[in-house]
Amino acid sequence: METSVKGILDKNRTVLSKAITLVESSLPHHQKIAQEIIELCLPHSGNSIRIGITGVPGVGKSTFIESLGKYLTTQGKKLAVLAIDPSSERTKGSILGDKTRMEELAVDENAYIRPSPSAGSLGGVARKTKEIIVLCEAAGFDTIIVETVGVGQSETAVHSMVDFFLLLMLAGAGDELQGIKRGIMEMADAIVINKADGDNLQKAMLAKRQYANALHLFPPADSGWIPVVETCSAKTRSGIEHVWDIINQYQALTKGSGYFIQQRKGQELKIMFETIRANFTESFDNNPVIKSLLTSVEDRVLAGKISAYKAAQELLDTYFKNIN
Repeated sequence: METSVKGILDKNRTVLSKAITLVESSLPHHQKIAQEIIELCLPHSGNSIRIGITGVPGVGKSTFIESLGKYLTTQGKKLAVLAIDPSSERTKGSILGDKTRMEELAVDENAYIRPSPSAGSLGGVARKTKEIIVLCEAAGFDTIIVETVGVGQSETAVHSMVDFFLLLMLAGAGDELQGIKRGIMEMADAIVINKADGDNLQKAMLAKRQYANALHLFPPADSGWIPVVETCSAKTRSGIEHVWDIINQYQALTKGSGYFIQQRKGQELKIMFETIRANFTESFDNNPVIKSLLTSVEDRVLAGKISAYKAAQELLDTYFKNIN
């Protein structure tokens, strides 16, 4: 274990990857080792900017991340890209090949790409991705990008572990304001309309005005930051530098006001409580007494002999009586 921590601090990517595999494992003995490694790496973490990136399907997230990533590495930044992928229900494995979608970044010595299968549990993903961030920061990465699949509620999970949340959008794909949930727009610190090039440039500028008008309807953010709407072309890399400037402006404002640190502390507490809930649910589901009772209680609920609420209370009472 100490060898693993030394390897991570020495920026050994093979050791880092092995440690991340332990974090992602569901085996109890792997989790025990992973937690010990994380605890030892924790004092060496926290010195990065954590950026969440999401967007509608087809928006060009991978191309955008590669363009931004290449710009950052040329500026001397050390970048880690953590991509939360949809998972196969059968194998629970990652089905998106991020390294094949970011060919240029994948061979950049200042970048590290790690796909993380979601395996259907967003709460678990939030905790494990946060732990992977700690390991990457300890390994010297000063910029962390967390990419979401852009569907379901993965955006909320990612928002709870990053400093800056960026929403990528397209222009000319129907009514843009109907194409994304209001809740996701409210979470965004910046909305960037991608593919603003060629014949699409005018549509992108129109979409920019529409989104800027829509954002004025939302209540002010606790951070004191006013969300920005911009355009870019990840393909031609036009506007990428300006996106990074926006992130730096946000960082300067929130660090100056104290919100940056306050938000990170709040995120730590949120993950703590989510972990408690997840562990409690797992303990409840695997309790042998509950397992033996569950079918009969379900049958009584379905037969209308007991209410769902009373059945739940009965199972909980039984669980707490037999917890030891």
